[in-house]
Amino acid sequence: MKELFKNLKFVWNYTENQKGKLIILIIIGIVQIIINVIFPILSARIVVSLTTNEYFRILLIAIIILILDSVYNCLNYLVRIITIKVHRNVLFELEVNLGENILKLENESLDKNGSGVFIQRLTGDTSSISGVFNSILEILTRLITYIGILIAMFIVNKLVFLYVICSLIILYVLERVRTFKKNECDKEARKAKEKASGFIGELVRGARDIKMLNSEDDFIKELSKKIDDANYKQMKMKKVSWNYYLIIGQFDSIFSFLLIVLLIILMKDNYLIPTTALVLYNYFGRVSGLIYTVGNLLEYIKDFNLSSERIRAIIDDKEFTKEKFGNKHLTKVNGDFEFKNVSFKYDTKYVLKDLSFKVNANETVAFVGKSGAGKTTIFNLLCKMYKVNSGTITIDGVNINELDKDSIRGNITIISQNPYIFNMSIRDNLKLVKSDLTNKEMKEACKIACLEDFIKELPNGYDTIIGEGGVNLSGGQKQRLAIARALVQKTEIILFDEATSALDNQTQEKIQEAIENMKNEYTILIIAHRLSTIINADRILYLDNGKIEAEGTHKELLKNCEKYKKLYESEIINKSNKNNI
Repeated sequence: MKELFKNLKFVWNYTENQKGKLIILIIIGIVQIIINVIFPILSARIVVSLTTNEYFRILLIAIIILILDSVYNCLNYLVRIITIKVHRNVLFELEVNLGENILKLENESLDKNGSGVFIQRLTGDTSSISGVFNSILEILTRLITYIGILIAMFIVNKLVFLYVICSLIILYVLERVRTFKKNECDKEARKAKEKASGFIGELVRGARDIKMLNSEDDFIKELSKKIDDANYKQMKMKKVSWNYYLIIGQFDSIFSFLLIVLLIILMKDNYLIPTTALVLYNYFGRVSGLIYTVGNLLEYIKDFNLSSERIRAIIDDKEFTKEKFGNKHLTKVNGDFEFKNVSFKYDTKYVLKDLSFKVNANETVAFVGKSGAGKTTIFNLLCKMYKVNSGTITIDGVNINELDKDSIRGNITIISQNPYIFNMSIRDNLKLVKSDLTNKEMKEACKIACLEDFIKELPNGYDTIIGEGGVNLSGGQKQRLAIARALVQKTEIILFDEATSALDNQTQEKIQEAIENMKNEYTILIIAHRLSTIINADRILYLDNGKIEAEGTHKELLKNCEKYKKLYESEIINKSNKNNI
């Protein structure tokens, strides 16, 4: 019980704008309880009247029951409408807040857990707990209702049985119509939910790129739109059911009233004795619902507690650790940074050991070395995608642990070797980075990235959907789109992580030209597999086993670093062999 109240308090925090509706639901619940307590009393009065043949009094009480029944059905309809609105808004707040918290998780948490863990909690568990107050109120109301119900035996008369069958057929037809219309709406709701779920899946899978692009806010806005649309169509589907439930409920009330009229006629003509009429009139089978409702309540509480704990594990840092940033903000970043005795390890294996180097503002520096030397790790640490085990990293002389998120990722753009491209149009992919992106800025970025000619050949140009993960693009096209996306940000520090590895020689030359055009205006760091792409860098750092073995220009390293010389000569030989083929 203590756990239940703790979880109820947790969900209550998401009802800030819904408390008025919840109070209305409580008031309606109290009124419904009173009505349900009155019903058995009125039934008892009818029993007495049936035995004394007071037909006018029976009819009068039946009219009162009909009125109360109609009021009860209307209150039920109102409860369902308010319930859907509360459920929708609480679900919206929960899902968006959980999405924000997923983007705040440390990469270690994302690396160790599959995306399905977060998707399920973001979609299934939030839905399970968002309607808790409405569900518990409804269940408790039913429980109290069952307690006040008088139980009697039910004996079927043939004529009355025929009447009941006819009534059920009419109610069945109405139910069939309701089901058909609900299913039509359900198709739309499922499609909208699929789009939202797909986008949510991309949020989890592309979390690293989103954070590197510092575009969390824009991505959350897009997520909010899709979630809102899906939830609106879900509400529309349920509203169709509630509309028909109102009609069905009113028909049921009328049939109950007509049953009383029929019983009066049968008794008046001596076709039915009062005792049998009494049994036919009373509620039958309702007592079994009491056991079902209690079991349903216990099952719901169990499911609610489990779903709450799974969600709180993300939001309250119970199971997954969140990123932490400082409070210091740099309004204008010059672009110089320094690694001071930095060591870092993945699990138990050190990738960097006491690494120290400095990069000046507007300098172009390249990192080369064998695979696993720690080049990409340097980029990840500079963006604070991971925390160093020891040492310090500074931007403009300030320890990055003291800086807020915008000072770091808002001033660094990284173009990775395998960039994540979202299942959206080219235009929307670029606008995720900058929501107020103009057509001129977009075309300029794509032109520099050598992507404009390719886009012109597409059937819908910039509005072409490129598939999940950029599946409709080649490796080179994805990297060029990532370069355009990075250029849109216009940050002071630009990191190229093997960004030209999938490009052909002609396109690579154009990208090199673009990089040359950016030199002396940005701090540029390049990790290169092809050494030909970095021969014009101001400095080249050769890494091996997490340490800098040599440093200098291309010409200096050819003279002073045998390992660098071998890498360069090997590339020339491979290039020559390809040309001969």
